[in-house]
Amino acid sequence: MPSESIQSTMSLRSWALLLLLSALWGGSFFFVAIVVQALPPLTLAATRVAVGAIILWSVIALKRAPVTTSPKIGRAFLVMGIFNNALPFVLIAWGQTRIASGLASILLASTPLFTVWVAGALLRDERFTFLKVFGTLVGFSGTALMIGVGALKGLGQDVPGQLAILGAALSYSISGVYGRRFRTLRVAPMLTAAGQVTASSLLLVPLALVVDRPWTLPTPGPGVWAALLALGALSTGLAYILYFRLLADAGALNVLLVTYLVPVSAIMLGSLVLGERLHAFHFAGMALMALGLSVIDGRVWRAGFQFTQRWKALGRP
Repeated sequence: MPSESIQSTMSLRSWALLLLLSALWGGSFFFVAIVVQALPPLTLAATRVAVGAIILWSVIALKRAPVTTSPKIGRAFLVMGIFNNALPFVLIAWGQTRIASGLASILLASTPLFTVWVAGALLRDERFTFLKVFGTLVGFSGTALMIGVGALKGLGQDVPGQLAILGAALSYSISGVYGRRFRTLRVAPMLTAAGQVTASSLLLVPLALVVDRPWTLPTPGPGVWAALLALGALSTGLAYILYFRLLADAGALNVLLVTYLVPVSAIMLGSLVLGERLHAFHFAGMALMALGLSVIDGRVWRAGFQFTQRWKALGRP
C-alpha cells in the first residue's frame, strides 16, 4: 500500500489533538444516551453522519475550499465510509442489543491491537515491534480495569454479539490503515472528513428508511434535536477533521490510540458534569493506559535506555 512517511513518535501538537479528539468522542456518549431514547440505533447512526456531512459541506462552501471530483478519490471515500462508519456503526448497534455496553467498550478497545498487525503487515513505516505490541496490551488492560472487571462477566455468553463488536474494531483498524492514502492523494483533512461521512450517509440513510421507517416514529423533542446536532457537528464533523489530520501526521496506530482515551474522557466528563464518583480502579486503569501509551510512543523508554548506556560508558556501576 503506497504511503508517505509519518512521524511514528507523536509531537506535542499531535498529542493535544488526540486528547481533544478523545474528548469529542467521549462526550458523544452523553448525546447518544439522550438520542437513543427517542430513535433506534440505525436511524441514530444515519442521522448522525447525515448531519455531519451537511455541516462539513456547509463549512467547505463558506470557506470556498477546493473540491476534487476525481473518481479515484470518490472510490476511496466510499471504501472509507464503509469501514470507518457504515459497517462498524451497524455492528456496534446490533452487538449492543445482545451484550452489555461495558463489555462492548472493552472489546472495542481492541482496535489498536488489530491495528498493530494490520498496519504492520501493510505499511512500511508502521511495522510492528515488541514495544508496540506490549504497549497496546498494557493499554488494553488499563481500559478493561477502568471500565470495571465486572463488565467481563458476560464474556463468552453471547458469542455473535461479541464477534460483532470485535468485527467493528477490526473494521476501524482497516479504515485507519486505508485512510493513510488520503495524504498521498493530497486530499485535505476537511474534504476527507466530508467525503467519507457523505459516503456513509448514502449507505446508511436508505438502510434506515427501509429498516426503521423513521416517519412512523414519534417526533423527537428539542433536547433530542440538540443532541443530534451536537453529535453531527462536534462528535462527527469536527472530530473527523481532527482524526484525518492526525492520521496524516502520526499514522494509523497512533490515531487509533484514541480508543483507549475515549473511556477516560467519558468517565472524567461524567465526574465533572454529572457528579459521578471516581474510584481507585479508575485511577489505576488510567495509570496503566498512560504506561501503555508511553511504551508505544517510545521517547521516555529510549531516553532511559540512552541514559543507562551513557552511565555504563562512564564506568558507573
